Amino acid sequence: MPNRYFYFDLPVLTDFVQITDQHNFVSVPDDWLIVITDIVGSTHAIEQGRYKDVNLLGACSIVSVLNVAGAIDVPFVFGGDGAALLIPPTLLEETTRSLRSIQTLAKDEFALSLRVGIVPVGVATQAGHPVDIAKLKISENYSQAVFMGGGLTYATNLVKDPATAPFYRLNLMEASSPANFLGLECRWQDIPSRYGETVSLLVLATQNDQYRDVIEQIQLIYGAGDRHNPITRDRLSLSFNPNKLIKETKLRAPTSHWFSKLTYLVKIQLENLLGWMLMTFKLNLGGTDWGQYQDVVVAATDYRKFDDMLRMVIAGDALQREKLTAYLEKKYQSGNLVYGLHVSDRALLTCLVFDRNGRQVHFVDGADGGYTLAAKEMKSRMQKSLNSKNRF
Repeated sequence: MPNRYFYFDLPVLTDFVQITDQHNFVSVPDDWLIVITDIVGSTHAIEQGRYKDVNLLGACSIVSVLNVAGAIDVPFVFGGDGAALLIPPTLLEETTRSLRSIQTLAKDEFALSLRVGIVPVGVATQAGHPVDIAKLKISENYSQAVFMGGGLTYATNLVKDPATAPFYRLNLMEASSPANFLGLECRWQDIPSRYGETVSLLVLATQNDQYRDVIEQIQLIYGAGDRHNPITRDRLSLSFNPNKLIKETKLRAPTSHWFSKLTYLVKIQLENLLGWMLMTFKLNLGGTDWGQYQDVVVAATDYRKFDDMLRMVIAGDALQREKLTAYLEKKYQSGNLVYGLHVSDRALLTCLVFDRNGRQVHFVDGADGGYTLAAKEMKSRMQKSLNSKNRF
């Protein structure tokens, strides 16, 4: 079997805590490539209230590369303002064209800059930063890639560092063909927390065994299983707001002709109206049991994941968050981990739906900044730790 199918053939983990065991991971082939994307100045854009633009563009690179890959299963992780993917070398040329198209679209339609870098896995491993991977089953329709070893973080730093960026970053230039965003949707209203708060959390531990303790503590504070999942079927509501739906319209109908955009906007409003009727009256149509579809969406959410660090979006109350913060702060002061969190009252979904009855994933982030502002806080703690060490 060619190694471009190695990810497809990986055994599937079934319990989230299994991601803390390094024995469950395998090395990614050195000839594969790490694709890193992120919005330049995302923190500033979010502070201007543009968190939905940032999230949607962050998901664009994933859906476009998945459409390039076709039958080849490529691993990915959504980071809020960007993404990381792994591709075999056979997909490099077409992936590059697609990502350059997204860079142009981000500039023309959203006045934002999408940074894109491509780093060979071998570059990271030879520098002592392994790219190890596992596959975690989330639902019948979605298995999530999990990364360990530090290779993704190292590649991200190469793409962002001015000294090394010229070797790995894609420069903005005219693409020969538009990217394919088939499957990308942004049609749900923001999801209010059922307990009052939605916490976006990042945790970077100094030792892998610390992650198991963090996960178990979160389960102790917030409850096990899906009790802290910020997405629940009773709070999922389709949006009819043109100001929200125009985000998807700009991507799926990226043309300067206003009539094309208007046509697409009306189309998805009508599709949402039909979807609301089908789900409300629990009808079956086109082979889909629409009475159960919201459960399918909830099951395929990525509200917790791991890519060299733990990322979670958690629904809870203020007291639970205070307990979590006290625990994390104690661990931080002891030098076991560094963390960042951002508190909102709701979550948002950006969806990839290739089959209503099958392949789909729904990316979760906290509203008003989510992972991006949590990362800002985490970087501040990292700097404080560095300054403290330098004083001695």
